[in-house]
Amino acid sequence: MNIETLNLNTTNGATTAYVARPQTEAPAKVNTGVILIQEWWGINDHIRELAGRYAKEGYLCVAPDLYRGRVAHDAAEASALMQALAIDDGRETIRKAIDAAIETYQVERFAITGFCMGGTFALRAACEIPELKAAAPFYGDIPAENVLAKLKVPTLFIAGQRDAWINEEKVNQLLEAAAKYNLPVEVVSYDADHAFFNDTRPQVYNAEAAADAWRRVLEFFGKRLGK
Repeated sequence: MNIETLNLNTTNGATTAYVARPQTEAPAKVNTGVILIQEWWGINDHIRELAGRYAKEGYLCVAPDLYRGRVAHDAAEASALMQALAIDDGRETIRKAIDAAIETYQVERFAITGFCMGGTFALRAACEIPELKAAAPFYGDIPAENVLAKLKVPTLFIAGQRDAWINEEKVNQLLEAAAKYNLPVEVVSYDADHAFFNDTRPQVYNAEAAADAWRRVLEFFGKRLGK
């Protein structure tokens, strides 16, 4: 696995993307990529480890830094950073990361995933970037109906039944919109809490649910990206 950095220029200033690339003889041999969107903590060790897991599965994994180098050390700081991040700013950074990965690595097909805040941005990106081939948002917030109605990208939405934030009411909003607009959405809900995939948070981590979700996402991406 190779670890690299992409430099990104956006309207609100420069940032970078963390890149985990499979160990291949030539970068051009990797023609599928995963855009990985951070939790509200920022690009921390957990996100870098996840990028490495995707690289080991043969994907170029690109994690754009929506916080421009800042990483939260507690929930209060994470909340403040998330609240200060405008939707348009995060969306532009994601778009720039995709464009830079296409130019630098000649990747042909992308999926997107994200967790918590990253799940919110991943689902919204799937509604607004139709060239994405698949999306797997984990317990992210649901966009407004007029945004959600535009969703054409096949989406696997991962939820936790004990999640007090992305609760049953919000998940039902997604299901109702999917039925109303015939959206390509599948929802999988586990008997687990918010952030159950994060193995650095023992108070909420659910190993069984995380393992099954990882298997489902890999199968889903593999089918949609033609791996």
